[in-house]
Amino acid sequence: MDDILRAIFYTIIFPGLIFTCVFGLFFCWVDRKIAARIQSRIGPPWYQCYADVLKLMGKTMIIPRGSRKAGFLLAPLLGLAGITLVSTIIWRVNINQEVSFVGDLIVVLYLLILPSLALIMGGSSSRNPFGVIGASREMKMILAYELPFLIAIITVILKVKSILLGEIITFQSIQGVLVGNPSCVIAFIVCLPCIQAKLTYIPFDIPEAETEIIGGTLAEYSGVSLAIFKLTNAMMLFILPFFLISLFFGGINFNIKGILIVLVEYLAILLLIILIKTTHPRLRIDQAIKFFWWLVTPLAVVGMILALIGE
Repeated sequence: MDDILRAIFYTIIFPGLIFTCVFGLFFCWVDRKIAARIQSRIGPPWYQCYADVLKLMGKTMIIPRGSRKAGFLLAPLLGLAGITLVSTIIWRVNINQEVSFVGDLIVVLYLLILPSLALIMGGSSSRNPFGVIGASREMKMILAYELPFLIAIITVILKVKSILLGEIITFQSIQGVLVGNPSCVIAFIVCLPCIQAKLTYIPFDIPEAETEIIGGTLAEYSGVSLAIFKLTNAMMLFILPFFLISLFFGGINFNIKGILIVLVEYLAILLLIILIKTTHPRLRIDQAIKFFWWLVTPLAVVGMILALIGE
């Protein structure tokens, strides 16, 4: 019984759902505030993202006539469940590397696909032509960015010779951070645009593209279901940079100096994401696919080859 209660606490309270939601929405405000300053605007107050989600929670959820209700309603929950489990695994392993289990890195990679699959399921189930177009674009984007992302992760695995996230963090505490190696520098660079695409941020917001397909996959969502999608994206903004920090920068040392270093690393990655989002136009779907297949993927392969020869 104690094990069940402990698992529920980890998943729902800390470091799972509630913890990640609170900080995810806060860093969404940081995102919006920095973007506003870059564009010579004031930006929203600190509580705006929380208010937006609470407002959506109080709105009526409309289910489109003729939609596949089961898929339409389950889609946002699928994405939320996936990123909640990712947060739980990553933070628990950073707190205590001994709780790492065999193949947990592979599990994290599978779970990170769930938010994208949720968008595909929701858009396809909505019976809205814009939703269907958005779902189609999301499928193409997954095919584009997942390959280089996986190759970059394989580079880390080859360097450490382990698929345990805990062992990857422990290896770096002994041998030094992986980003100090040429192969892992390349892998880290490859991961950055892949993370941008996973977040559906400009220039890869092609599946939603509000000025073209009116929100795409989210066109028919409202109320609680839309709030869940917004929460999922906020949680991803919080946890994906920490995933990269765990893989390439040695994770988190839970002392004052270690926490400050990790905060600086996180803010640097977040700032880079924001700068790319605010200074680049949206790509067409064919341009995005060519970018990932003909530029990012070959770069990822170069990094993997360097890892194989020991660099």
